[in-house]
Amino acid sequence: MKTTVACLLSAFLLTATAIHAQEWTVIFDGKSTDALRGYKQKTFPGKVWVIDGDAIKATAGREGDIITKETYEDFELELEWKISSGGNSGIMYRVAETNGPAWYTGPEMQVLDDKKHADGKNPKTSAGALYDLIAPNKDKKLKPVGEWNSARVLMKNGHVEHWLNGAKVVEYEWDGPEIRALIDKSKFKDMPGFMKQKSGHIALQHHGDTVWYRNVRIRRL
Repeated sequence: MKTTVACLLSAFLLTATAIHAQEWTVIFDGKSTDALRGYKQKTFPGKVWVIDGDAIKATAGREGDIITKETYEDFELELEWKISSGGNSGIMYRVAETNGPAWYTGPEMQVLDDKKHADGKNPKTSAGALYDLIAPNKDKKLKPVGEWNSARVLMKNGHVEHWLNGAKVVEYEWDGPEIRALIDKSKFKDMPGFMKQKSGHIALQHHGDTVWYRNVRIRRL
């Protein structure tokens, strides 16, 4: 009887573990780019973004954002990023494909070399920030160029959080009066589609600088 109970318990735990594991969708595992494509493109821009070891790398010079093929409403996104000296990139979410670039619709968690890029002088455009809107808090800890930073974006029931290297550095309400007031005073004020989507693509920005991303995964909430 004990053996039967133990077997049933073991099977239950294995099933529960499998269900939990299936909650996550791997966007990039170091090998396949099947979950990604170019922004406003049908295919993946393999000459602009290349696999480099276990990471996906944006090559310097040519620009071209990549997005998830799937769209997401509420989600938890995790990844690691590494930037080149003086480099600039970003993680955007709820992106819609319009006539303009991805940042016309999707807000951005900034990816940056704070020390050498001009954007690093302004906290609202520094690494981890909600770009041009909310600066990271005092808990921010950014690793030097050449080292991997971990990032997490959480979106649930209108509440958004940016996490950098294990610390929550930004939080806000998606359609709250505070964020709308900040948008009205920013460069996004004349972009009618900015932060208006209830769901959208995740985008990795190529700003012409070399940047690496790895261990990219997401789950719907």
